Amino acid sequence: MNTNLLNYYKKVLNYEERPEFLKKYENTPSLLRLKKIGYFCGMDYASKDVYSFKEKISRYDHSITTALLTWNLSNNRIETLAALFHDISTPCFSHVIDYMNNDYKKQESTEEFTEQIIKKDEVLTDLLKKDFILVDDIVNFKKYSIVDNNRPKICADRLDGIILTGISWTKNIGKEDIKNILNNIKLYNNENNEYEIGFTDKEIAKKIVFVNKNINKYCHTNEDNYMMELLADITKKAINKGIIKYSDLYVMNEELLINLLSNSVDTNIRNAISLFKIIKRNNIPKIELNNVKDRVINPLVNGKRLIKKA
Repeated sequence: MNTNLLNYYKKVLNYEERPEFLKKYENTPSLLRLKKIGYFCGMDYASKDVYSFKEKISRYDHSITTALLTWNLSNNRIETLAALFHDISTPCFSHVIDYMNNDYKKQESTEEFTEQIIKKDEVLTDLLKKDFILVDDIVNFKKYSIVDNNRPKICADRLDGIILTGISWTKNIGKEDIKNILNNIKLYNNENNEYEIGFTDKEIAKKIVFVNKNINKYCHTNEDNYMMELLADITKKAINKGIIKYSDLYVMNEELLINLLSNSVDTNIRNAISLFKIIKRNNIPKIELNNVKDRVINPLVNGKRLIKKA
């Protein structure tokens, strides 16, 4: 699959010139698992009539690019490592598992395992010990506003997600957009006296808002709601029937899990996965999900909010 835009994005982020300390952390077992966890919640395996992703992007890719965004703006090792490992507890099918857990609004139910996964990775904890970095400093990534903050503010995780989704799903970010975005970002002190990523150019900020609105629209379509719920239901039934354990979601990879479900002895599971893979957009029934996460942003432009409060 063509990955020109993802590779170009990494190039503009100076991936080839990334610091040595970052390189050694990229090969820790818990992070390498994310190479086989897709960024789009298992929908890489869904019906091509419903989803047509331009490029294959993994949670590993997202971890690397979020870390590079953080490093380029802060030059802070701890914040950069917190960004690198912020998605370490992502299970197979990502936010589908939040749907399964009835966490539609925040979509953070799986983050509770972050500390456990990091502490179990002996390669990672040994590296942290040698670098005199506390595990808690990496686990609690939300304390670094550059890495994670509340909407409608912009952080590295949120900005990277907009770029990656714009590249592959909504397809409204190209090479020139990537270059312009990265050439016009800066850290500002916001109204809460915390560091926040903002923009030096109003038109670039407007572009990000436009792309984000499209992403929000896609994530609230009946098609996406149905497919997310369908895979959540399949996964829940597989757990209830003992085909997999909930904990398996955090150690398996998505390809293996899809194959396991596709070849299950349970006819209902097999049929449901088959439907997931081949259903036509026009055949998707109407469902009601009224509390799906609302992705709203209001970025800083030269230190001031783009959209002024009434």
